[in-house]
Amino acid sequence: MNAENRDPQTHAIIGGAIEVHRQLGSGFLEAVYQEAMACELDARGVSFKAQAELPVFYKGTRLRCTYKADFVCYDAVIVELKALSALTSIEQSQVLNYLKASGIERALLINFGKQKLEFQRLVRSTPLRHSASSADEISTMPAEAGAEDH
Repeated sequence: MNAENRDPQTHAIIGGAIEVHRQLGSGFLEAVYQEAMACELDARGVSFKAQAELPVFYKGTRLRCTYKADFVCYDAVIVELKALSALTSIEQSQVLNYLKASGIERALLINFGKQKLEFQRLVRSTPLRHSASSADEISTMPAEAGAEDH
């Protein structure tokens, strides 16, 4: 991705994750990376909410249950952290559901569990339509996957 096409918000968040991974490496529990990431985001001036509750709606009714994203940065980017040996479709589906539930359009799935930091950018490409079926409401695609040497 060239400099003209970079999203400055997700770029700043990924930069923070790269620094956390450089300092800690892999092998810690997810909670350690969450706390370190909060410190790094704060140091970089990235506005965020940690453990942000995302409401879930069913046929226009807000349900009592909620999703809890690790971070919502800039009120516009969901950030989900993992410390796994490999990301699977389960983790990606989790983040896609966060996008769908929240109406937020961008997300980052970041994995600290490997020797090199992994991340995926996910973008909700169509607006939610309350009359559509679940399969039609959201279309996402990984915009980019990367490692810390990017």
